[in-house]
Amino acid sequence: MPFLTVPNWQISWTPLLVLGYLFYLLLGAMVFQLLEKQAETHSRDQFQLEKLKFLQNYTCLDRQALEQFVQVLMEAWEKGVTPEGNSTNPSNWDFSNSFFFAGTVVTTIGYGNRSPSTVAGQVFCVFYALFGVPLNLAFLNQLGKGLNAHLMMLERWVQKPGRAQVVQTLAVAVFLTTGTLLFLVFPPLVFSYVEGWSYGEGFYFTFITLSTIGFGDYVVGTNPNKHYIPLYRSLTAIWIVFGLAWLALVFNVGADLMEKFLQLKWHKPDLSLAEGDTTKLEDEPEQPRIHIPT
Repeated sequence: MPFLTVPNWQISWTPLLVLGYLFYLLLGAMVFQLLEKQAETHSRDQFQLEKLKFLQNYTCLDRQALEQFVQVLMEAWEKGVTPEGNSTNPSNWDFSNSFFFAGTVVTTIGYGNRSPSTVAGQVFCVFYALFGVPLNLAFLNQLGKGLNAHLMMLERWVQKPGRAQVVQTLAVAVFLTTGTLLFLVFPPLVFSYVEGWSYGEGFYFTFITLSTIGFGDYVVGTNPNKHYIPLYRSLTAIWIVFGLAWLALVFNVGADLMEKFLQLKWHKPDLSLAEGDTTKLEDEPEQPRIHIPT
């Protein structure tokens, strides 16, 4: 167990890490509450106002009938049916959308905007995820090893005596820059153009997806008023797989650096004390030995 070294005693830094983790969660909760609660209250009041206006315009309806209709809309949305449009909307379970859904299952993204509604589909989803999630982890691990091997080959190819640290830093910089451009910078431009989002919304969707957080508030290919090419969501699923591998490597590197920083900071010996003790011993005159005659 890692320890924080203090003269004459040691403190385990695991409780400190736990406290720091809990503090980080509490900090996030307070910030999100500060940023989102007022906006939620405004949206809720606005929705109630719209319902009142609707009842005033259509006097043949009462509040109970309206609430029942809203409940029907919510149930339809929970089952993946878009309330907008009509019955001619593209199916949520055509091959392209099903392929995309399968990718969200094995990658544990789970947007939540679509899920199996039949018992057979739910049972299959359980066993599909049971075997698919480990398979996905093994695939991403192998893909990460391949990316790592290419980085090592690049390092050996350009390595020169006395420049190992520089080359290693350069290789990591190239890896991070290229991955950032391919998976975080350019994709939001495509999503903004196809989906009609702002660049900020596209970037938000990109990171939330690749980090497997997957809130489901933004999902590609769900606007019934837009015509998508059949391969759009399938290509997005492939982009997600490679983006997951890249971001997982970045997270692993960040975690390793954090652990090394903690070990370096909390396990660093107090050299000043050690040198002081050594100097004291060296400077201290040798005590005369007393010989006792026998």
